[in-house]
Amino acid sequence: MSTVKYSISDFSPHLFWDTDRKKLDFLKSRETIIYQVLEYGMMNDWILLQKIYAKEIIREVVLNLRQMDPVTLSFIAHYLKVDKSVFRCYKNSQSEKSFWNS
Repeated sequence: MSTVKYSISDFSPHLFWDTDRKKLDFLKSRETIIYQVLEYGMMNDWILLQKIYAKEIIREVVLNLRQMDPVTLSFIAHYLKVDKSVFRCYKNSQSEKSFWNS
């Protein structure tokens, strides 16, 4: 992980609007940072994320996320070359009962 030349302020300002950016740490806050970039980031944020975190770290984090937008899930599954069914968020969404289909 190459974080020396990057800081949280290099990401789009809207990504961490509800968080004190000074408290975010690339190692301790990696789940939050990766999730926010995937769900709400711009292409520049995605490119920066890949410079900061190795593909295996991104993989480890996203496979265990509890929720993810279906489009984001498709994107990251394609990027990682894995089936969507191995993602925790996919398994959770399949087991949730739909309000309309009860």
